[in-house]
Amino acid sequence: MFRIRLLELPMPTGSRDPEVLLDWLLCSMGLVRRKSEKDGDEQIGSLHRIMLRALLVDPLRGWDSKDLGDETGLSNTGIHHQMIKLRECGLVSSQVEGKWHKHILRGGSMSAASSLVQSQATAVLELRMSELSQMIERSETRMQTSVEGEGNPFSIRISEIGPRIDGVDQASALVRDLGLAGDSHRKGDSMARDLLLELSSSHHPVTLLALSERLSESRGRINTAVERMRSAGIVERAPMIDRIPQDIYAGLARQFNARGDEWLMSKGGLGRLDEEVSKQLITGVRRGGLDIDKVRKILSPVPVADQRILLNTLGGRMPYGIRVSGADGDMVSSRVMHQADRTLRRIKTVAKRLDEAL
Repeated sequence: MFRIRLLELPMPTGSRDPEVLLDWLLCSMGLVRRKSEKDGDEQIGSLHRIMLRALLVDPLRGWDSKDLGDETGLSNTGIHHQMIKLRECGLVSSQVEGKWHKHILRGGSMSAASSLVQSQATAVLELRMSELSQMIERSETRMQTSVEGEGNPFSIRISEIGPRIDGVDQASALVRDLGLAGDSHRKGDSMARDLLLELSSSHHPVTLLALSERLSESRGRINTAVERMRSAGIVERAPMIDRIPQDIYAGLARQFNARGDEWLMSKGGLGRLDEEVSKQLITGVRRGGLDIDKVRKILSPVPVADQRILLNTLGGRMPYGIRVSGADGDMVSSRVMHQADRTLRRIKTVAKRLDEAL
């Protein structure tokens, strides 16, 4: 069955070193862990040896375990483990001859193999995204607020649909196959599935705290699952503009009690606003006649950017919530496919450079 994890990594710009290029390819296809993670050198080195000493030297020879062991010094068990990963991601194909499996690099080169991987990954991901699209409710209000640049590098697992498992519904299988539940997913743990369904039916951004309360899960676990979904391009962080008046009201009351109205006009940021607006806010906070609705009405002529600055000068922070990354399933699917295509095209480019370097 086809299975690959795509990781968006900085390209090895200008490098012609085969080892550097191969290392980038293996990391970008999720075949080895990134060097920043703690992992044994033996596991990382074994795939490099199989590729550099055998498959890239003579791609169509038909390598069996004995031949690979002679060239790399790896055990049969180690070779078997690595060849499973190479076959699953589509780089290598195998043919049985007698008692031996003969392995070749598909297409006879790394660039040809990566082209086949690109086609297969795109087709499989389109199928899985069609499943996801059916889960997401269309919303006219979800995307009203624009998002400032998301910072997470793209990362997603692409897996073919596997055999049906008793007690595992379609949504749970999809979450597992896309890697949204993590690599060490516990049997019976439906948190990531429930989180995705909750966000798919929500028409407005939802805070981590609210998600934690709704799903009866710790905020830390919710945040971990959200970050996986953000990396996959399925959800995103969005500013909760409607919450700004509430937080400004709280900041005005707190800072007035602690520092007085002179501080509010100077360092508190009210002096930056139109005189009529600042006068109404100061008068209201002095007399204790402000509430959230009155603050919202007073600030209605003030641009959102200036409201955000005022919130910061009062010691508050812009409230953010989590939402799916499109008004409907097709928009979310299109975004994920675009990011996956960009990563796959990078892999194809570096694979071609690797063939030229060899």
